[in-house]
Amino acid sequence: MAKKREGGGLSRTQMAAKFLGVSVLAGAVLAGIALPAAGALGLAAKGSVEGFDDIPATLKTPPLSQRTTILDADGGEIAKVYSRDRTVVNLKHISPYMQQAIVAIEDARFYQHGAVDLKGILRALNKNAQSGGVAQGASTLTQQYVKNVFIEEAGDDPDKVAQATQQTLGRKVKELKYAIQLEKELGKRKILQNYLNITFFGQQAYGIEAAAQRYFSKPAKDLNLEESALLAGIVQSPSRYDPVNDPQEAKRRRNTVLQRMADVKDITQAQAHAAAQRPIRLKVSRPQNGCITAVDGAGFFCDYIRKVFLNDKAFGKTRNDRSKRWNQGGMTIHTTLDPQTQKAIQKSVGDHVREDDQVASAATIVEPGTGKILGMGQSRPYGFGLHQTQINLSVDHDMGGGAGYQPGSTFKPVVAAAALEQGTSPYQKYSSPYRMPYPSPVQTCNGEWQGTDATQNENRSEVGPYGMKEATAKSVNTYFVQLISDIGICPAVKMAQKMGIERADGKPLQQVPSMTLGVQEMSPLTMAAGYAAFANGGEYCSPVAIESITDARGRQMQVPQSSCRSAMSKKTSDTINTLLRGVVQDGTGKKAGLRGRDSAGKTGTSDSRYAAWFVGYTPNAAGAVWVGDPLHQRKMYNITIGGVYHDKVYGADTPGPIWRDAMTGALAGRPAPALSTVPIDDPGKGRNNGDGGHNKGGKHRPGGNQDGDNKPGGGWHIPGFPDVLGGGNGGW
Repeated sequence: MAKKREGGGLSRTQMAAKFLGVSVLAGAVLAGIALPAAGALGLAAKGSVEGFDDIPATLKTPPLSQRTTILDADGGEIAKVYSRDRTVVNLKHISPYMQQAIVAIEDARFYQHGAVDLKGILRALNKNAQSGGVAQGASTLTQQYVKNVFIEEAGDDPDKVAQATQQTLGRKVKELKYAIQLEKELGKRKILQNYLNITFFGQQAYGIEAAAQRYFSKPAKDLNLEESALLAGIVQSPSRYDPVNDPQEAKRRRNTVLQRMADVKDITQAQAHAAAQRPIRLKVSRPQNGCITAVDGAGFFCDYIRKVFLNDKAFGKTRNDRSKRWNQGGMTIHTTLDPQTQKAIQKSVGDHVREDDQVASAATIVEPGTGKILGMGQSRPYGFGLHQTQINLSVDHDMGGGAGYQPGSTFKPVVAAAALEQGTSPYQKYSSPYRMPYPSPVQTCNGEWQGTDATQNENRSEVGPYGMKEATAKSVNTYFVQLISDIGICPAVKMAQKMGIERADGKPLQQVPSMTLGVQEMSPLTMAAGYAAFANGGEYCSPVAIESITDARGRQMQVPQSSCRSAMSKKTSDTINTLLRGVVQDGTGKKAGLRGRDSAGKTGTSDSRYAAWFVGYTPNAAGAVWVGDPLHQRKMYNITIGGVYHDKVYGADTPGPIWRDAMTGALAGRPAPALSTVPIDDPGKGRNNGDGGHNKGGKHRPGGNQDGDNKPGGGWHIPGFPDVLGGGNGGW
């Protein structure tokens, strides 16, 4: 007698013989089962036998799609995401009752036959002939496994799924050939393990481990007899035998499985009878899939991780490749999200802006020097309900965000940095009138801008002349319009590009002088990462959200890294630090200042108050807060936000306190290093008579109408910067 393989499989000799016999009979036998019309048998059989050897010899089994776990920087779980909820387990971690139940009801002679059960085929043929239709099938458990492989490979493509499940002779012949191959290569126990891991059990549960958790909130290894019989019965028709929606039908099916187990001597008749008397006791765990389940308001960050994966070629050459890999799942993704920072952001946003307010808020914090995204949250929760959204208000459009929001005066430091890099002194003064036309023409990167537009300051009392420090602290529009007209638009555009500051819609920056007032839409993440360059000695680091990824086999995957580059000299960044520290000390951002640690930042308000901002930083964190209407329809006049009424909203009175509280919580208990700054003296309060201003350490030049000590000379001077020519009277 030929020796059987371990697990009940046939020997190689038996397999070879069976392969030859079945390859001749396959067409006729399967046609008789799948196609009851007798006239089709002859032609179908002939075609099947001829095509049998043309089928590839090896079944390509795709990796089973599993859930992916997304973790924060401390290893805490943010969320589980999956295309199919599945956790692959070894057969030893599946209850023996479950193994017996599935074999008893689906293929009782599984351990006695090979890939094809000839007795089962003859039984099915006889039954179908008597009924005149397809009353009974004859697929072995191995053949069912092969069919499930085809379905798994089809993924979510409805056309491919239809092809994988259609009752055609060609598909049945394929199943047959691959079943023979698998019986030869894997053996019975491995086939049973694979079958239990791939099979759909209803309620979004793929595989026995997910099914045990879904229906009974326990691992598959702990399933008892009646629980195993219930799950085994579901497989034939997951919708019909769903115990959640139709417990009576599910119980009848369960009892059928119990009786079948008794018939094949897996259990005694007494055991089957006792188990059948027991009611179904479910302990259902609802599907917890996707970013909507993320903790601490991190749903938007979770979705950002998915967007990074789908957009970055580190995870596949084409988007289709990356999408397929994401849906396959089975990964553990360690992210940069700092749980302390995330909680602080979400608490601060929630304290100041309510989810049902007419406007929303979004905030993001990144780490200077690494680009790590430490936190990302917003006032409107992630979801599909009232006052919820799936639009990530912190990021660019191609990463799941909207079209962006005008950053207003938070863009002014970018222009200031460009001017300093061009050699402009921080003591440069301009007349800065209350209202003025834009200078025209102004040089761009590829020509000139010409126009007749005008701008004005926030208050009529804001009339210069002003130097850069005071103009920055007071956010004087006309000062920065004069500044960009002096240096040209191109240096400002190039500085923005080096700082990673770009439009949220992906379009190029418009080269217009009004860019100095922040009229082009941007995202909080973009602004936070750009300002981080000021805190990092002038070096910009692109934002990153993923630290590492481990696949289902425990292998490390390649992940995108932050790209760092010099955006400006350290002297320039230190000067900007001084200017922006003045904003939070005694300027427009005073309400945003942090206690006990150095900070710097800038307020911003867009035209017609559709948006208000505060963007600021410390040496170890940079954050941006936006408040406004995502639809760009509600102007923030006469509005209540977070229970507080405002006749008009400023960057200082709503975004500023959100930033302050979020940063305070994020940095609690953490080092408080000092910002690197340069000394910039405040000008004297007296006005001169036109003879010039005070020169600190430099030459005296003929000057103009500047604030200062009534001394001869010209512009201001700071070591390392050229003297200012012309004084304040050279502007508007």
